[in-house]
Amino acid sequence: MKIHEYQAKAIMAKYGIAVPKGGVASTPAEARQIAESLGGRAVVKAQVHAGGRGKAGGVKVVSSAQEAEQVAARLLGSNLVTHQTGPEGVPVRKVLVEETAAIAKELYLSLTVDAASRGAVVIASEAGGMEIEEVAARSPEKIMRLAPHPVLGLYAFQARKVAYALNLKPELVRPAGDLLMNLQRLFVENDCSLVEINPLVITQDNRLVALDGKINFDDDADFRHKEWEQLRDPEQEDPLERQAATFGVNYVRLDGDVGCLVNGAGLAMATMDMVGEVGARPANFLDVGGGADDEKIKQAFGIILGDPRVKKVLVNVFGGILRCDAVARGVIAACKETGKNPQIIVRLLGTNADEGRKILRESGLKVDLVDTLHEAAAKLR
Repeated sequence: MKIHEYQAKAIMAKYGIAVPKGGVASTPAEARQIAESLGGRAVVKAQVHAGGRGKAGGVKVVSSAQEAEQVAARLLGSNLVTHQTGPEGVPVRKVLVEETAAIAKELYLSLTVDAASRGAVVIASEAGGMEIEEVAARSPEKIMRLAPHPVLGLYAFQARKVAYALNLKPELVRPAGDLLMNLQRLFVENDCSLVEINPLVITQDNRLVALDGKINFDDDADFRHKEWEQLRDPEQEDPLERQAATFGVNYVRLDGDVGCLVNGAGLAMATMDMVGEVGARPANFLDVGGGADDEKIKQAFGIILGDPRVKKVLVNVFGGILRCDAVARGVIAACKETGKNPQIIVRLLGTNADEGRKILRESGLKVDLVDTLHEAAAKLR
């Protein structure tokens, strides 16, 4: 789960991490008032769940309260398109108006979950203000990685080691170490999957300030964080992904045109790989799970058909607990309910597979029944 920058900074401030003064505005008039309270000169930032806002025109430095109002009027109610959004962009409903900072140096600092080590990892770099992927590609020597202890967390000497790696002045080593310790505590106590400050700036008066902030929560921990619901912004989420979540379907929308309905995450990944191998592009990851019934299959298939980019659909099911006849009935019901019938390529194996194939053959739908992934691939070419 992602949250907005202003929400992330509010949490960081509770953990003793310095952030710029400012406020969030929902109207141009509110933006003007906040800018006036900051002396006129300010930064106006569109609040969206996407990076690359600056390059897309979503971050503007203004020199007066009137200009802040004008920039806010342009941003609020618009859709911001960045390299991390689709061509439709994401809606801007709020802007963050903050004081400007006299920057001496920009740094990068984050904690995230590392799949390779199966634990948290600290990532730090002197090359702040840039996308960390770009830094990793061009100057990997500028990135430091350090793994906190999985039980005891980050030690003070490790935090200072990171500070030294950032080539900070001696008087900033301890404050930087304390900041990182606070960041690690925030990461653990809030069940985060990512906490990122980019840039973490050293101001000309020698202070460490989080000029930007990003926090992502681990969705699997939402049962013990009821406060997260108030931080959620459904408008920033993909509507199909949001719809899938309400039905308990694991769905991630991608940018291809081949819809995929599969049971089991491993089989779903293998299916997507196969789609890519033949030169096609999957439109989604979708795992209906092992215990889906007719209704859940109908809802899942309806979500796939709700993506206007989908031209073909591949159903690849190995039935165990999930019965193949239930898959067939769910697919047919979704097509009838939506009135859509793209080319559907179906591979059914396992429980009630013969019955499922029979149901599909007699349905009148455009269905290609195959026995192997190789046959399915041939239909996608």
